[in-house]
Amino acid sequence: MTGGPTAGSAHPLGAHPGAAGTNFSVWSRTAAQVDLLLFDGVEDSRPARRIALDPERNRTANFWHVFVPGVGSGQVYAWRTHGVFDPAAGLRHDPSAVLLDPYGVAVAVPAQYDREAGTRRGRDPGSAMKSVVADLDLFDWEGDAPLQRRFARTVIYELHVRGFTVHPNSGVDRRLAGTYAGLIEKIPYLKSLGITAVELMPVLAFDAHDAPAGLVNYWGYSPVSFFAPHPAYASTPDPIGALDEFRTMVKELHRAGIEVILDVVFNHTAEGNEQGPTFCWRGLDNRAYYLLDPQNQAQYSNYTGCGNTFNANHSVARRMAVDALRHWVGNMHVDGFRFDLASIMSRDADGSLLANPPVIWEIESDPVLAGTKLIAEAWDAAGLYQLGSFVGERWREWNGQFRDEIRRFVRGDSGTVGLLPNRLLASPDLFGGRPAEIEHSVNFVACHDGATLNDLVTYAFKHNEANLEDNRDGSNADHSANYGIEGPTADPDIETLRNRQVKNLLAITLIAMGVPMIGMGDEVRRTQMGNNNAYCQDNEISWFDWDRAQEYADLRRFVSGVIDVRLSLDMTRVPQGLPLKEFLSRSLVEFHGVRLYQPDWSEDSHTLALTVRSVVGTRMVHAILNSYDEDLDFDLPPTVDDAKPWRRVVDTALAAPEDVVPLGSGPVVSEPTYRATAQSVVLLEAALR
Repeated sequence: MTGGPTAGSAHPLGAHPGAAGTNFSVWSRTAAQVDLLLFDGVEDSRPARRIALDPERNRTANFWHVFVPGVGSGQVYAWRTHGVFDPAAGLRHDPSAVLLDPYGVAVAVPAQYDREAGTRRGRDPGSAMKSVVADLDLFDWEGDAPLQRRFARTVIYELHVRGFTVHPNSGVDRRLAGTYAGLIEKIPYLKSLGITAVELMPVLAFDAHDAPAGLVNYWGYSPVSFFAPHPAYASTPDPIGALDEFRTMVKELHRAGIEVILDVVFNHTAEGNEQGPTFCWRGLDNRAYYLLDPQNQAQYSNYTGCGNTFNANHSVARRMAVDALRHWVGNMHVDGFRFDLASIMSRDADGSLLANPPVIWEIESDPVLAGTKLIAEAWDAAGLYQLGSFVGERWREWNGQFRDEIRRFVRGDSGTVGLLPNRLLASPDLFGGRPAEIEHSVNFVACHDGATLNDLVTYAFKHNEANLEDNRDGSNADHSANYGIEGPTADPDIETLRNRQVKNLLAITLIAMGVPMIGMGDEVRRTQMGNNNAYCQDNEISWFDWDRAQEYADLRRFVSGVIDVRLSLDMTRVPQGLPLKEFLSRSLVEFHGVRLYQPDWSEDSHTLALTVRSVVGTRMVHAILNSYDEDLDFDLPPTVDDAKPWRRVVDTALAAPEDVVPLGSGPVVSEPTYRATAQSVVLLEAALR
């Protein structure tokens, strides 16, 4: 006969099963009493068992813990706290609230889940999400481990797990469409594209109900757990099965040589503002986990635009964030993280900027994360903009200036040529003083947040009416153009120009120094029909339309070819640890206009050519960027050190398959000039003898 619960231990936090039972531990400084609730099923309105933790026996410092014999993997559970409910004092203990374990590695969501019920006291536990005990040691990794590829050899593909395969024309088994398992079926497509890493939009469990009435939270930037994979992306209703399916996906991506980077949200949670639901952190210790308004602790500081702000530099919250990252690397084998609104992690409890934020340095210096990719979105929604000044040595940064300035140049805006040298050479104006390698800048021109690449050249204005906010939401500064007609057109001249402009944007992104990132479907001109804020559109507005993979097969081939060219260039083989400033000083870099050594930096200029021979020195490259609306003849520089003649590698104005060819196989350019078609990008190369 199994004995009763015993004291258990404070470490480790969360639920950890063993041969004899499971140890549960949770942190709360302000609770007067904590109960562990055990449920027979996630839909149950009553716990099968309530274990009231004794403050004398089951509490060590502020850790509440208990060992329950006979409880193992698959057990559904939750926490409940008793204490003061005084929002003005920052205290929100509600004994009717069923609370997720903040360290829970699996989340179960009942069919009758009700977000609004979480805002009311006296709610039905049957409508609440619950945690599930899981034994993480049972999965067979078959020798898998994170790949630890250098940033220099990385090409990132931002991808939405559900949106990638849920479309009826995806060809994926309908039972697997929109799931981790469905993504596995499309690994051959990703491999053929040539990308080396997928950056998954949020797959940490989130609240899909956190959206305007009648819509859903599709993007997933509304976390309910930092440790559990999103259960709705699994093909099985079993939360333990979701864990295994996620890990199988990672294992198969690794087998194909593709790294897995997670987009993580450590800046806010789905509990929202003071009117939001209580389902985890708020009910455990509101003052520790959130930044509260110093003038009125009943309200939340909102530096995220999402209702609340996670108190990332509080010692307990900081430990939880680091432990979550260690979990995803150690137990789930992911290769890196992109931190949404990462500048939030630079704020103190009162919202002020910290010179050396503890959480950022702790993540950077953690030995478990030593080989992990760290990428910051170095700004927040309250105006803190740290691009180029984000604290830390290992962190790379999403480069919003690259996005905006390359869009403007390709569109033909005045005053943009002078911005190109920095953006094409890994933004030394921003990152030149960094001790890290030259690939500090993550370059992109389109991502989930904003217009797709196709829509940048198809719509001059946003069209967000489907979001039910009267088209007020989303950016008004996409730097887009429609080239004569708003929206799709059958006009062949406009369509030809649009296709070339897409190729121009992709070519610059993939050839420029830094770490390139392209968005899901941009290689086949995925459209959101002008919606530049499709966070709540779980429909064909957001999904990958696989018919376009055939319709734009030539563009997909172009992207694959340019990626292959990139990974064959010297700049991806620069000695590890060489800082950007030193790399540029030791390399040959020359700028030109249509005449050699005479770049036109004027406001009215729309051309730039540059010659680069890297410090590695196996070949020279010469790039020509022409955003004028007329063809121009560009002088070609002589090759040096008895290099072989110039060969054409890329010309976005040419039809497939001549628009991109492998290094060394393109036609020799014997003339002293090269005619660059209006609004085109050209890349030449010369191998050294």
